[in-house]
Parts: sequence; C-alpha cells; structure tokens
Amino acid sequence: MNENLLLVQKKAEVLIEALPYIRQFNGKTIVVKYGGSVMKDKELQKNVIKDVTLLKLVGFKPIIVHGGGKEISTWVEKSGKIPEFVNGLRVTDSETMEIAEMVLNRVNKTLVTLIQSLGVKAVGISGKDAGLLKVTKKYSDGRDIGFVGDITDVDPAILFDLMEKDYIPVICPIGYDKDHASYNINADDAACAIAKAVKAEKLAFLTDIEGVYKDINDPSTFISRLTVTAANDLISSGTIGGGMLPKLSGCTNAVENGVNRVHILDGRIPHALLLEFFTDHGIGTVFMNDNE
Repeated sequence: MNENLLLVQKKAEVLIEALPYIRQFNGKTIVVKYGGSVMKDKELQKNVIKDVTLLKLVGFKPIIVHGGGKEISTWVEKSGKIPEFVNGLRVTDSETMEIAEMVLNRVNKTLVTLIQSLGVKAVGISGKDAGLLKVTKKYSDGRDIGFVGDITDVDPAILFDLMEKDYIPVICPIGYDKDHASYNINADDAACAIAKAVKAEKLAFLTDIEGVYKDINDPSTFISRLTVTAANDLISSGTIGGGMLPKLSGCTNAVENGVNRVHILDGRIPHALLLEFFTDHGIGTVFMNDNE
C-alpha cells in the first residue's frame, strides 16, 4: 500500500474517531475562554479560531470569552504608567479602565474578523451590551483595587438571540454597575458566569499550562480527570497556589451549577480544543460531577 493511501486512511480514522463526539454534542452550547500569552502568538490565534469555527460547522454552539491582559499592560506602559496587580487582579484606576476597554474592544473585533474570514458569522459584544454582565466593586483582601468588577447578574438573552440567528458571540469582559460605570472583569470569572447562565455543556479554558498538577514541578503528578469532591480536596490541601487556585474554584463552581464538563487545556498546543473534544484520550484536565 502506497504512503499516500495510508495517509488518507489515517485521516479517515481521525474522522471516524470524532464521529460519536460530534453526534453527542450536536446542538450543545460550549464556552471557550481564550486569553493569556497564547493570544500573543498569531499562528496559535488562527488555530484557535479555526477550531472554534469547525466546532460551529459540525453543530456545536460556541461562545468565546476572551481576555487581553498582556496587551492591556503594554498600552498601560505606553501611557507612562506601571501595571500593578494584587492577588492576580489588575489595579484599575479610571485611566487604566479606559485603556482596558479600548484594548479589549480592539482584540474583540480582531477575533470577529478572523472568524468571519473563515465564512462563519460572528458578533463581538462586551458585558455592557444588552445588560449581559452586571457587577459590584470587587475588593482584594479588603483593598480597593479600583474599577474591577465582581459579577452579580448575568442576562444571557442576547447570547441566545445571537446563537439562534447562527452567530458566534465573542465577548470581552467589561461590565457595569448600578450607576452604569464600566468595570474590568477577570476573564475566567466572566467565562464561568456565562457558562453557568447558558447551562453550557462544556466550558474550556485555554491556558499556558497542560492542565492541573498536584505538584507543578513534578510532571508525574498530572491529573487528567477531577471530580468536584477531588478538586475541592485539592484546593483545601494547600498544594495548589498562584493563578491556578481561583481557576480550580471557578471550575468546580461551574460544574456544581449545571455545566456538564469543564476543561483546562494547554492553548500552546495547536488545535488543543479538537484534540480534547474529538479524541478518546484528550490532552488536558477535565472536571466532572462526582457521580460520573
């Protein structure tokens, strides 16, 4: 058998492996949180958008929630200010808030353009549109960190309308309070809140690491599957720290509130979403209910 035919057969086997997953999740809503350093690599960015577009074309209903923290920091520095963080949250004065909103909207439209270049319709919105994300001021250990929002209410009506009309919603994490002041929202928090509100089948975080480790310095401690109870035990054990701790808490909270599966994936791997959703083994860490 010649090599070309073998290569074609391999491709057919991949499609056959994906078939039961396509059938299982056809018509189901998935939320993809996209941010971190993986947004800086233009080739990876194109691959992520191709993945989401493919998911849409095979029957999924994807929603993208994106960050843009590194680009915000770049523009804050250009304005002559020094980016400041407290417990992983950006200290956001009024000038920084203006920069954040400008940058996030710019990133938003870039992603929309990429999707539409692939022949699929997309609409970019922020949490301010149609009352999607309402917030109160968020404090960090009692410290006022400025215009950083803690989500109090999600109205997903605009998302259902867009998906019904065959658009992919692309959301930047800006919300507003009762006085209609704009607030920056942690993108992980926004993705979790939106996934819960739309009762998503899946929530996927594209991150800078492979998934969850008991010991980040020991590759043998990688965890491919976590129940809610096991994840909470891991959190309370004190072995998880840094930016992973709030992410784990958000993952377990999402599963407890109706999201069927939550995935933490290495966004640096090309087509990580497809490998996780459409293959028997997957590549990241998946969170699920205790009874599964």
